[in-house]
Amino acid sequence: MKKAIFRKIDVENDDDMLPEYDFKNMKGGVRGKYYKAYRAGHTVKIHKADGTTETRYFKLEDGAVMLEPDVRRYFPDSEAVNNALRCLIPLVDRKQGGKQKRSLPVQRKQMA
Repeated sequence: MKKAIFRKIDVENDDDMLPEYDFKNMKGGVRGKYYKAYRAGHTVKIHKADGTTETRYFKLEDGAVMLEPDVRRYFPDSEAVNNALRCLIPLVDRKQGGKQKRSLPVQRKQMA
């Protein structure tokens, strides 16, 4: 059986690391640092193959949700999603029988 060889990595003299990646003074990341700015809106520049640039402004509205691609095929717009959810509301109310409302468990179908 071969013995494992351990090397001490010298971070100070690591020549593979570029100087702009200096993490010596880093105190750690902040969770949600850009959350408010993202919710306020952001600009995206799209550089096309023909050399033109298109600028789009995006703002995520309150209550906005992201649909996964398999769900999006069945519900192409907000009207379709709202209609489907309105059909579920009476079923959820009836099932809980006046108990405190809680979120439903997520059930995902495997698409083949």
